[in-house]
Amino acid sequence: MNRGREGIAEPRSRARVSSIVARGLKKSYESFEAVKGVDFEVYRGECFGFLGPNGAGKTTTMKMIYGAAIPTDGELTVAGLDITREERAVKRRIGVVAQENNLDEDLKVKENLLVYGRYYDMPRKETLRRAEELLEFVELTEKADAEVEHLSGGMKRRLLIARALINDPEIVVLDEPTTGLDPQARHLVWERLRELTSEGKTLILTTHYMEEAAQLCDRLVVMEGGRIIALGSPDELVEEHVSPEVLELRAAPDAMGDLLPLLEDHSDAVERAGNALLAYTADAGALQERVRNAGVSVDNMLYRRAGLEDVFMRLTGRRLID
Repeated sequence: MNRGREGIAEPRSRARVSSIVARGLKKSYESFEAVKGVDFEVYRGECFGFLGPNGAGKTTTMKMIYGAAIPTDGELTVAGLDITREERAVKRRIGVVAQENNLDEDLKVKENLLVYGRYYDMPRKETLRRAEELLEFVELTEKADAEVEHLSGGMKRRLLIARALINDPEIVVLDEPTTGLDPQARHLVWERLRELTSEGKTLILTTHYMEEAAQLCDRLVVMEGGRIIALGSPDELVEEHVSPEVLELRAAPDAMGDLLPLLEDHSDAVERAGNALLAYTADAGALQERVRNAGVSVDNMLYRRAGLEDVFMRLTGRRLID
């Protein structure tokens, strides 16, 4: 995958071939409509992300993609196949990394891969070759004969990724792939996922880590209430929904009365979170200087570039004071 400044994903130069297409996709559970008619298209070889608060419908959408939930209405094609009519064929061309650890702890590390290969009727020699290649890919070769229960959390996540790749799928679905990992383990997983897209595999990703989405996703959607409320690349979403810079300030409650009007007068929008204020502006440095010159008592003040987390909160979280 091409990487721009600070490692942010840049679109590759490639012919756009659809890997997944959803049109009017819906899913209901009795009287509850979890997904309310979403449209999206995922291109072959890209990492496509689903962001949203809990209950937004992203996990249900993911389950429909890999056949764990059947759509109530609408159209969904995966790898060119209709998921409602060719579910088994779709499952043979897809790999899934679930959020929970569902490794078989009665088996050793390599055995988890070998047994999984049998589900796809793979020849034993091919399965053994793939298992050894994948253990090397996720840096677990030395743990091939180890008990799964003795692996660290990061190693288990990497083994789950290896297992999802045993059948050489063209689409890999990853539900919160780095939840609970330390930064070092998380970055190693990111590197392996980037390698998969560079090989032409399509990744479908859900995550609550905004940095992870910005690092890995070519494009993504933000969901809320069962609907898609935004779609684009990380840079496009930031440009469309928030000002380019943010000034963060913390002040005592009695200083808020003077600080808030000042920020509102010279910002595009202001967000309040407890004793912190976030002012969105085109020039946070100039706004910082204005606050200093006004003589308002501030405990702490810094400015930064706006990012996906700001977009996420702007669309789904705390209300902005416009």
